[in-house]
Amino acid sequence: MPLKIKKAVIPAAGLGTRFLPATKVVPKELLPIVDKPAVQYIVEEALAAGIEEIIFVISPDKRQIVDHFRPAPDLEEILKKKGAADYLESITAFSNRATFRVVIQEKPLGLGHAVHCAKEAVGSEWFLVFLPDDLIDHETPCAVQMLKSWETHKGAMIAVMEVPWDEVHLYGVVKAQPMGTRLGKVESLVEKPRREGAPSNLAIIGRYLLPPETFSLLEKVTPGAIGEIQLTDALTALVTKPGLFAFQFEGDRFDVGNKFGFLEANINFALKHEHLSQRTTDLIKLMAESR
Repeated sequence: MPLKIKKAVIPAAGLGTRFLPATKVVPKELLPIVDKPAVQYIVEEALAAGIEEIIFVISPDKRQIVDHFRPAPDLEEILKKKGAADYLESITAFSNRATFRVVIQEKPLGLGHAVHCAKEAVGSEWFLVFLPDDLIDHETPCAVQMLKSWETHKGAMIAVMEVPWDEVHLYGVVKAQPMGTRLGKVESLVEKPRREGAPSNLAIIGRYLLPPETFSLLEKVTPGAIGEIQLTDALTALVTKPGLFAFQFEGDRFDVGNKFGFLEANINFALKHEHLSQRTTDLIKLMAESR
């Protein structure tokens, strides 16, 4: 029987300081991209990839994130009485498609620590990690693209994309030996290198397909200068055994963790929205002409 990826981890414990004061009460993951919270796009991608259990790693004050995906009987009853079938479907679409689980990260000690918090929930299975700041828009979701490649290679895998050379210092960067059009065998990883020291401009983007031994590797990682445990350090140990692949996905990526990326994502999805596309196009033209 072929191995199936059934669990996904979504680390979402960050403070969202770049969006204050909007995120003083509302988690940044729930800020809307047109008419859906940003994190809903991530969950929809996970479900498209066949994920059956979604594990949110959150801080104690961000339980609203998982509440968004739980049933709301009173609201559902009101919508039924009003005959608002479309709205009802929009809030019940997740009810029977996956199990949602919460793991608390008491202190923000880095992405590696956040992933390790999910150790018990994941168990001894392969799993996907989705970073909610990275929205990737393509008719074939990024996670689905990765899983198709993984079915052949069965190795740990990270999503990558080419970024401008003057931005490599913002990312983890990989050096990879090409194996095909979109796949490479990772030879090394560097976290946020200077341009002159970067081995390439292939940046790690927020999708990871990882084996269960990732957790034991994270336990050996030494916290950095600011006391954080980095996932990249554990990935470095995977390079030699059992191996790590870099997958260059197709699609448009939006970093909704910063204000301009958030704006870009809203425009992108508005232009694809059935009822907003033409009006958005007209508005952009009008604003451009008036300046």
